[in-house]
Amino acid sequence: MDALTRRRFLLASGVVGAGALAATGAGLGLAELLEKSSPVDPADPGRTLVLVTLYGGNDGLNTVIPYQDRRYHGLRPELAYPAEKVLHLDDALGLNPKLTGLKRLWDAGRLAVVLGVGYPKPDRSHFRSMDIWQTASPEMPIYSGWVGRWLDGTRASPETAVSFEPVLPPLLAGETRAGACVSLGGLKLPSGIDTGLVGALGGAQPGEPAMQARAAASYADLLRVEQLVRQGRELPRADGGPMGPATGTGGSSALAGQLGLVARCVEANVPTRVYSVSLGGFDTHASEIVGHEMLLTQLDQALAAFVERMSRTGAGRRVTVVVYSEFGRRVRANASDGTDHGTAGPVFVLGGDVTGGLYGEQPSLTDLDDGDLRATVDFRQVFGTVLGSVLGADPARYLGGYQVTPLPFLPAAG
Repeated sequence: MDALTRRRFLLASGVVGAGALAATGAGLGLAELLEKSSPVDPADPGRTLVLVTLYGGNDGLNTVIPYQDRRYHGLRPELAYPAEKVLHLDDALGLNPKLTGLKRLWDAGRLAVVLGVGYPKPDRSHFRSMDIWQTASPEMPIYSGWVGRWLDGTRASPETAVSFEPVLPPLLAGETRAGACVSLGGLKLPSGIDTGLVGALGGAQPGEPAMQARAAASYADLLRVEQLVRQGRELPRADGGPMGPATGTGGSSALAGQLGLVARCVEANVPTRVYSVSLGGFDTHASEIVGHEMLLTQLDQALAAFVERMSRTGAGRRVTVVVYSEFGRRVRANASDGTDHGTAGPVFVLGGDVTGGLYGEQPSLTDLDDGDLRATVDFRQVFGTVLGSVLGADPARYLGGYQVTPLPFLPAAG
């Protein structure tokens, strides 16, 4: 077998020549992140944003339910929830029966529901639609996410935005900066490659291109992930209290685990401003009720416990959570007791700074677009509000010049 040279290793790993994403901070280990934690509250901590992506296209009509609308029951009799089972928000809309934790947050004034969120000329492809949401560019494909462009504009370090997903989402990739990506399970090296070898290959080599050098260094960074995920369990909170169980946010779903790591970082005063986490499986083409209810239960338990945990510290009370999916589902059920790809859906905003309530307008079930809901709120209005309030940024600068009228579910920056 040929000797494993440094360049052969990088080529086999898909790094050299694969693009700048891995070379601009995407492989940052948690070492640098946790080493920047502070035992005391910073003088100006700023606000923190947690973006929760529901991959697959969540059925918004069975999440925020127009239970009084006869058309809802008539158009999807196999899937519609009777009014008496729905968790009423007002005299027309209610939450899915499995969202009991979110209903408690609603009653406490800490849940905002933005209705009918979408974008012009909707695309029913998972990949294109999610790309639109994460890049905030519905007109044309681009290579940078809206958070990534904010990282560019503020010349932020990689730990400013962190993903606890398996791969770095386009959302956190800029032109010159990128967030850090840390897998929930830590680093798993291929069979036959030990950490000492990878560490040696991550060392600098004289005269090599800067991108290749940074890509190689990112492998060395990754070696610290496993150690630091373990360290996170013992890391003291800013208030001196225990960190809690490994999942940390209710239940044992992947989302609960991701939010558990977010909670530890927030409580340790890590200087991260944006976290990205996710829950998949929402492509409910068949037997939707059982599968969708299981997913909503996981979402509800993880979110409600996370927001409750965040309410116990000053830093936690400055956390805002935004929950979105790439599109909703068709209004009518299909022949398999499921739903196909649709368009607009609700977005949830949760946290201590949130002014709870309903925002926007529920899409009409009598004025459909080829059987789909017509969006009543452009998704850039939601993200622009978050950019201005949570990150203190000019929304138009990072949303391609789009002019945002802030929605009042968050206070003005300052």
